[in-house]
Amino acid sequence: MKNKIPETEQESLYKNLDQMSTKELLINMNTEDQKVPQIVEKQIPKIEKLVKAIVKKMQLGGRLFYIGAGTSGRIGILDASECPPTFGVPHDMIIGIIAGGDTAIRKAVENAEDDTEQAWKDLGKHQISSLDFIIGIAASGNTPYVLGGLKKAKENNIKTGSISCISKGLIAEVADYPIEVVVGPEFLTGSTRMKAGTAQKLTLNMISTSVMIKLGKIKGNKMVDMQLSNEKLVKRAIKMIMEELNIEHDLAADLLQKHKSVRAVLQENNAKK
Repeated sequence: MKNKIPETEQESLYKNLDQMSTKELLINMNTEDQKVPQIVEKQIPKIEKLVKAIVKKMQLGGRLFYIGAGTSGRIGILDASECPPTFGVPHDMIIGIIAGGDTAIRKAVENAEDDTEQAWKDLGKHQISSLDFIIGIAASGNTPYVLGGLKKAKENNIKTGSISCISKGLIAEVADYPIEVVVGPEFLTGSTRMKAGTAQKLTLNMISTSVMIKLGKIKGNKMVDMQLSNEKLVKRAIKMIMEELNIEHDLAADLLQKHKSVRAVLQENNAKK
């Protein structure tokens, strides 16, 4: 039905929020949040296909792009920005792009999401090609910025996925690998930074982490390629080396200082065997 209200815009199941006690607000929000993982779980077969398609492209040297507006764009940028320190990959391997540019990360840019041409222009700055993969993220499922980018990608033989929070949205119709995590009405009517945002974050966590594992960026269950950018991570790296090689702290610390990464230490050890 054309006049059907999208799930993300449907009225909250809770009335009179402004009359609830703080405890009631927190309990009710938490009740709604608990629904999200189960809804994401139902999409695992589709997420699996998407991950396999991304891995195939990236094994050939392709990159992964996220495009989105508002909360969706910020979540994409967050996921992309966390991959280099976590997995030791280049900053241009997974790239998050938001409608309105970097300014929009912290401050809303008026009408940016309504431009159907800008996403493709933004992608063009990165010399995007058919080796690459694009995921369009839009809670509403219909954001013009994202929709326009996915359509142009299709015209240029670039594979795409989508993450939306309504059923039968336009970006899902365009994407090669659509994911629809339909979480229903928000606790605060229309506030998609809540359940919809959580669903998108969970889904992107699963996608990027699975892709990195399949590309060989971890060993066992350890982040052996992580960047040693602070004291906490250095301590974690030393602990990994101690456990993997069954050696004392000081020796593990010396090896890390010498080789600069956990993977390099383990490779050196294996080469000596």
